[in-house]
Amino acid sequence: QVQLVESGGGLVQPGGSLRLSCAASGFTFSWDWMYWVRQAPGKGLESVSRISPDGGRTYYSDTVKGRFIISRDNAKNTLYLQMNSLKFEDTAVYYCGKGYSTGPPISQGTQVTVSS
Repeated sequence: QVQLVESGGGLVQPGGSLRLSCAASGFTFSWDWMYWVRQAPGKGLESVSRISPDGGRTYYSDTVKGRFIISRDNAKNTLYLQMNSLKFEDTAVYYCGKGYSTGPPISQGTQVTVSS
């Protein structure tokens, strides 16, 4: 079955960087759009970014555009999110998902906390 495992979260100061990874298995990774969503404390899911199967098309929410970079390695079945210039409001649990449309998380996510 589909399995997604996020990693790379942690505590970082404002202005810092983190790189999230999402290891995928149970489906043909290179055939699917992939995305990142996040959920801040007390808030709903927010779409962050998505990437086409070949990695040639990427989309970002206005809140992260210019700071985050989504990428993928189809040979390693892994999705990435490079997060730069982190802000307090980026604090959230980050989840990866498969498909063009976002849906409820099926994985544990990884916690990102931006704090001084």
